[in-house]
Amino acid sequence: MSEKNLQQYWRDNLRYLAILLSIWFLVSYVFGIFMVDTLNNISVGGAKLGFWFAQQGAIYVFVVLIFVYVNWMNKLDKKYDVDEE
Repeated sequence: MSEKNLQQYWRDNLRYLAILLSIWFLVSYVFGIFMVDTLNNISVGGAKLGFWFAQQGAIYVFVVLIFVYVNWMNKLDKKYDVDEE
């Protein structure tokens, strides 16, 4: 891989990480901690939404983000021809 392609590959990888970590921060900290009182005014399935984000929602979103990252990285690897297939 050329130096230019290597730099672009890592730039794209870091962009993906920034996007996914921002989503994780939003869900786990902002929704689960900072906005918990506001979100608790909304009820989902008998549970307060703020409580749900703090206890379960952040975990579900984190697992989904792992799968999204794997998918994005597989596509990125194929784009730069560094995939294992």
